[in-house]
Amino acid sequence: MRLHVADHPLIAHKLTVLRDERTESPTFRLLVDELVTLLAYEATRDVRVERVEVTTPVAPAVGVHLAAPRPVVVPILRAGLGMLEGMTRLLPTAEVGFLGMQRDERTLEAITYANRLPDDLTARQCYVLDPMLATGHTLEAAINYLLARGAQDVTAICLLAAPEGLRTLDQAIGERGDVTIVTAAVDERLDERAYIVPGLGDAGDRLYGVAG
Repeated sequence: MRLHVADHPLIAHKLTVLRDERTESPTFRLLVDELVTLLAYEATRDVRVERVEVTTPVAPAVGVHLAAPRPVVVPILRAGLGMLEGMTRLLPTAEVGFLGMQRDERTLEAITYANRLPDDLTARQCYVLDPMLATGHTLEAAINYLLARGAQDVTAICLLAAPEGLRTLDQAIGERGDVTIVTAAVDERLDERAYIVPGLGDAGDRLYGVAG
């Protein structure tokens, strides 16, 4: 498993505003959208392309376009939905699948309650959207779900990550797939409720302004 922390002044600036408890939901949603687009730029550096010839108004030219099969973007419900538009803005031709996962607050394990994904993901590059990599259990379950369907190239985009979650993922995934985590920052630790410290609170609640 590889980790890429996107070190950019604009990413750091937007993340700082997201952390601020005074930032209200409309501004929070807008900043998440912008931040995800910046992270997606980093995450798609190795997206597969193939050569193509085009004709400009002046002369023929050789360039590239996205290779087939198309990438698959997989937001984890519900908070991952707040990251979808920022990702598809950069990859508008990607297919979109969904995974519904919820953390059991007693065991902290992830429970899968819905999925909308192709049965065969062989040779597909998959981009998982999950704002908070805390314990790592939700992302571990999601990546295992994709690997079981034939995916080998999986990139997870997270706003924040905790060291505990990164260790959990590294131990659980191992060398079974080409997995990369792209995040804006790795924070200090998890607290007793498994919240990232200093973090930014519950991303889903702050995105949508409701508890649940």
